[in-house]
This record gives sequence, C-alpha cells and structure tokens, in this order.
Amino acid sequence: MKSEQYRGYTLWGHAILSQCDETMTRERYAGSGTITKEGKIVEASGVLNDFDREDEAETAGLLWGRAWIDSR
Repeated sequence: MKSEQYRGYTLWGHAILSQCDETMTRERYAGSGTITKEGKIVEASGVLNDFDREDEAETAGLLWGRAWIDSR
C-alpha cells in the first residue's frame, strides 16, 4: 500500500493479489484507491483494474484519488 498527501487529503493506493488458479500463469493485482481526511474515509474507488505489478496497482489508486479530488 502506498500513501501520499494531496490538497489536505491522504490518498491510499491498494494492490490486492488476485486469486490464482491453474489457468493463471502469473500473479495479477487488483488496484483500488481510498481518500481520507482527518482519519475519516471520504471516498473509496472499488476495483479500478487488474495489473501485472503491485506498484502499478497502487499507483492507479493514487491517480484515481487525485483525479477525484481535482474534479470536486
């Protein structure tokens, strides 16, 4: 999980290891984001997409959080 401060909010980028089965040849990560302010959840994204790398999934969550804040 990555976090950063942005315009008075704390953004969290999450990477959740996808369930592997016999058809999967490599690990995949579901990316999502959470926005908090003063320790309270403001918004959460749900799953944004699946990614090959953990850091890509986390970064997607942070980018989603910035975009959400900028749109308000």
